[in-house]
Amino acid sequence: MTELTYEKRDGIAILTFNRPDKKNALTPEMMVRLAEAWRDFRDDGSARVAILTGAGDTFTAGADLARLIPLLTRARKPEDDWDRRLLEDKSLFQDAVLRRFELYKPVIAAVNGAALAGGCEMIQATDLRIAVPEASFGLSEVKRGIVPGAGSLARLARQIPYCEAMRILLLGDAIPAAEALRIGLVNEIVPRERLMPRALELAQKLAANGPLALRKLKEAVLRGSGRPLEEAFDIEDECARIVMRSEDAREGPRAFMEKRAARFTGR
Repeated sequence: MTELTYEKRDGIAILTFNRPDKKNALTPEMMVRLAEAWRDFRDDGSARVAILTGAGDTFTAGADLARLIPLLTRARKPEDDWDRRLLEDKSLFQDAVLRRFELYKPVIAAVNGAALAGGCEMIQATDLRIAVPEASFGLSEVKRGIVPGAGSLARLARQIPYCEAMRILLLGDAIPAAEALRIGLVNEIVPRERLMPRALELAQKLAANGPLALRKLKEAVLRGSGRPLEEAFDIEDECARIVMRSEDAREGPRAFMEKRAARFTGR
């Protein structure tokens, strides 16, 4: 069984953690496959938006403490090709968790259950987040004597209020979906049977928008985050200029005036 499934249809990529019997705990194989999937999604001009979700009733409980963490701390020697690849190519781990990886296409998280440790870290690398009522979110690393160094130390306090971020980071306790919604960690909560339909509905709306506009919009927001306002304006000008000179920028208004669907090409 493939530990991570990756499919594409109608401009939408769907990545699914696929170890439901192990709470989708992340293994070396999953990390390598995840990195490869993100790279393919980034480079495929026909793929416009991605959905990240999990099989079963767990998004992912984070790293497999018997396989991934011991390998990364060198407490376990590599035993197969997945182990060796992950150790030999440091960029695979970074790309898997979308850290120091330029991905300006939108990503939707469809959180079907607990998103803990590395799972909660990956949530922070997504743009729209939908959760089921039973979902929970937490960074428990501090309880294991380690830190959530796959993006949370840099991202979390930029995305939610400081005190809420520090509560999650320092205590290591999970919070329920309703609390995640209250503090702005997720966008909405939907019944389980509506999770993927809602994610696909949002993905289809995004895929219908101008792909170049989507990419440059996200790029400007990410690159401008935390910078002085004048620097952020320069980045905004740079990205907006590219979009406004594009074929899509001419096609969009023309399609509106002609009362038809726009035929965007991303150029």
